[in-house]
Amino acid sequence: MNEKIRIAVLGYGNLGKGVELAIRQNPDMQLVAFFTRRDPQQLKTLSPAVPVYNVKDILNKRDDIDVLILCGGSATDLPTQSPEYAKYFNTVDSFDTHAKIPEHFENCDKSARESGHVAFISVGWDPGMFSLQRLLGNCILPDGNDYTFWGKGVSQGHSDAIRRIDGVQDAKQYTVPVAEAMEKVRNGENPVLTTREKHTRECFVVAKPDADKERIAAEIKSMPNYFADYDTTVHFISQEQLDRDHKGIPHGGFVMRSGVTGANGETKEMIEYSLKLGSNPEFTASVIVAYARAAYKMSKEGVTGAKTVFDVPPAYLSPKSSAELRKALL
Repeated sequence: MNEKIRIAVLGYGNLGKGVELAIRQNPDMQLVAFFTRRDPQQLKTLSPAVPVYNVKDILNKRDDIDVLILCGGSATDLPTQSPEYAKYFNTVDSFDTHAKIPEHFENCDKSARESGHVAFISVGWDPGMFSLQRLLGNCILPDGNDYTFWGKGVSQGHSDAIRRIDGVQDAKQYTVPVAEAMEKVRNGENPVLTTREKHTRECFVVAKPDADKERIAAEIKSMPNYFADYDTTVHFISQEQLDRDHKGIPHGGFVMRSGVTGANGETKEMIEYSLKLGSNPEFTASVIVAYARAAYKMSKEGVTGAKTVFDVPPAYLSPKSSAELRKALL
């Protein structure tokens, strides 16, 4: 590929910073712009040579951008941003509210098809890399069961959802797998596990002065799609404690497919894929950047509409040619 893929970033939180760093590791890409809802003059990035614009000016830059990466949150940003900007750009987002993915896909698909763009949704490690492993496991071991365990780690989407509650100043949420449940799966017991039996959720919350902590805790624990189906513990701590003890954003998890093969299903088989991430947003950003390359390639071929990780030939994620991949990796 001779020309560099021109990437723009909308939103400069943890994920936006991760995308900025990931692009540096991909020499076939160029970061051409940041867009923010904040005052551009106040935004200090790690790439001072890359211009920062207010999001109101984004349509003026349409001709300068090959792929726009949307780095907002799944709770309130992406449901509106993704279908809106798919009207004007090839886009990639990391929408991670699993229950609402079909609806989000339809909304983005309509916009992208009407405008002739490619809109990748739900790109990251889950949904994303874990989704691919679940698909492969189902195809290879059709007689079996899926198990996904997350953590222990910080969930950016869940932490963001807590921070949007009235009276919350800051928050971190940890997803914690239940060790006993994982051992049952590894032992080939094929347990039937409820959502509550697989994980717990632990929240560390900084409340604003005079905020009603009981209301905040109740609102967290009853939040649909995020906390209502889990045993959730809420700890109220100071900002100093949060900054000192919870400054990292580690995560990870396991996808398992337990199945059987053989004439009478007598042979036990187990597929296990795991991730151990020092930085959730930096790894998520690295996945997103690879799929931005795929979005660019597919757009060049005239492909339109919303896409997920299921729709991409793996070779499209790589800057190498198919011949190079066959020689080096096959």
